[in-house]
Amino acid sequence: MAASSDVHVRICGQEIIKYDLEIKALIQDIRECPGPQSELMDLNSKVKEKFGQLRLRIQNLEQMAKEQDKETDKLAILTETESHRKQMLSNQTAWRKANLACKLSIDKVEADELLQGGETSVRQRKTTKESLAKTSSDITESLMSISRMMSQQVQQSDETIGSLATSSRTVLETNEEFKAMTGTIHLGRRLITKYNRRELTDKLLIFLALALFLSTVLYILKKRLFPFL
Repeated sequence: MAASSDVHVRICGQEIIKYDLEIKALIQDIRECPGPQSELMDLNSKVKEKFGQLRLRIQNLEQMAKEQDKETDKLAILTETESHRKQMLSNQTAWRKANLACKLSIDKVEADELLQGGETSVRQRKTTKESLAKTSSDITESLMSISRMMSQQVQQSDETIGSLATSSRTVLETNEEFKAMTGTIHLGRRLITKYNRRELTDKLLIFLALALFLSTVLYILKKRLFPFL
């Protein structure tokens, strides 16, 4: 059962790393995206999907940590979970910066087109700005949602770690009680051994006394009944 749990933890960790790498690659694509706006929106849609999958696997990993029997395993997996969350926040920040960089690049292209003239370029620029403003708003909302989720998860992690610390103290106290009981058992064993030895000594003394008594009786009978012997 423990081996199966370890396999699930490793698989979950590998999937988290895979989603993290895919998100980083998509962020780089956004940073280098020359346009048009539809391509940028498609890339952002893929990033959102990957972030959703990543958050789900991180939550699964934390749940696995809570189901561990050993406290050391729980703490190790919780530490790994916290590291993945921090990396996810870092990717969120990089995602937003990549979108801003892409916006500046598209704005520059549109500015060049505007200098060349053309009503079509003006309309495209207006549409692009509106779309980018919507994208930026969506990203900001997503970041705020993730921040709230991270705050809740950190609070839960603190409570879990506090519970583990309490369990550790309980285990230590129980261990001390076991040590005291072991000392008492050893003392009782020594007393029983001592009493057994004393009982053996008493039986030996009684046997010797009985033998002496019988010898004395036999000697007296011999003298009275067979004085000539």
